[in-house]
Amino acid sequence: MAHRKRFAGMDVQRMLRSRINDSSTRRGLRASLMEGIPAMIIANLLGGPLQTAFLLYLGFRSEQIGFIAAIPSLTLIAQIFMAFAMQRYRDRRKVTTILGVSHRVLWVGTGLIPLLFPSAAWAPLYMVVFLFSFACAQASGVIWTSLMADIVPPAVRGRYFGIRNTIHWAVASLTLLLGGQLMEWLPGSLGFAILFSVSSLCVVWNGIELSRYANPPFESGQDSMSARMMLKPILDKPFIAPAAFITVFILIQNVAVPLFAYAMLNQLNLSYSSVTMITMLQNIVMMISYIFWGNLNTRYSARKLLPWTFPIIGLSCVAWLGMSALPVLLVLGLSHMLLGIGLGGYNLLVFNFLIGDTPKADRPIYIAVFSALTGIAGFIGPNIGGWLFKAAERSPAWVQDYGIVGLTGMALLVPAIAVAPLVFGGSARRRPRDNDLVHRP
Repeated sequence: MAHRKRFAGMDVQRMLRSRINDSSTRRGLRASLMEGIPAMIIANLLGGPLQTAFLLYLGFRSEQIGFIAAIPSLTLIAQIFMAFAMQRYRDRRKVTTILGVSHRVLWVGTGLIPLLFPSAAWAPLYMVVFLFSFACAQASGVIWTSLMADIVPPAVRGRYFGIRNTIHWAVASLTLLLGGQLMEWLPGSLGFAILFSVSSLCVVWNGIELSRYANPPFESGQDSMSARMMLKPILDKPFIAPAAFITVFILIQNVAVPLFAYAMLNQLNLSYSSVTMITMLQNIVMMISYIFWGNLNTRYSARKLLPWTFPIIGLSCVAWLGMSALPVLLVLGLSHMLLGIGLGGYNLLVFNFLIGDTPKADRPIYIAVFSALTGIAGFIGPNIGGWLFKAAERSPAWVQDYGIVGLTGMALLVPAIAVAPLVFGGSARRRPRDNDLVHRP
């Protein structure tokens, strides 16, 4: 009888622990959902087409805008150093909060540059502050990815991130709509002052939400702080082959895609509201596609689905060639719808590939190596694009209007169709992965 009572007591304790853990998981998921809302508001008021509008307002040239567009990719290299630093600073919530808030404070601080400094210093100062801002952002990114991999149960990752991304991109779409309309009503310094003021309030909100994240203990690898740790992802063929393909694809893609807003504002001479409406259309399509890709990801692995995203991204650029015969707004709408579908799938699936197809203990260095490779490619691409737009100034108008983007799309379709199925169709790693919990036959 005493044994039965003891066992019954143990069962109750297990149930209570299970409920507590479940409650902690749900709180972590809610915090992640809420934190992304102010983050998306800031990113869309200070980034994207409104950032390009601000830079053009300040008098930036195409090659300077190309460099600014490349900085977020360049600073992905910071994730290598942060992956090693994580072995010492294990409080992931604290470090993510500090770096995330620092990133957004510095970004909002760029709005003070034209108020405090002469015009000759605007471009170099903006580049330096923006560089440090995104160095903080990308350093926090590897920690955040590792943290989310532990917070979100593997069985619901595809659906959870599909829903999360849908909500966040709905916020992004509304933000772009209101921001574009504001700049139409209040063009110039007053409109930008309001954008930066709203972003300042969102920095505070975002910091509060970051501090509410769950903070599970960090599990480090056996080879932490060693050269062997760095070599693990490089020598892991099932990982490095897809990473190398994505690196090359991003290099070509970023010649054109980050400069879409520049081409629309500066070459096609569209209004602020037209550009933000087109970008909002992309976000709405991306938002819907997250649900679609997330549901597919519950049935098929990210490795199997990723190759379908690359041709769609390529076609979004090829579509620009249609401007030779069709109305510009119709072509841009089709292009951005395709881009929304392609990027929606890519963003969701590459994230789930990184947190599901990599060993848990070594995940930070895997993510850091992937980010460094794609970051270097992402940095080179927009600089090439900015240089091409400048070099094409004396060329026929069609080259700048749609030729550079369209030809880039054709260059993307070749590896997307001929190479991607071979790379991602290869055998996956033999050791157990988190994805095995979801996609076990």
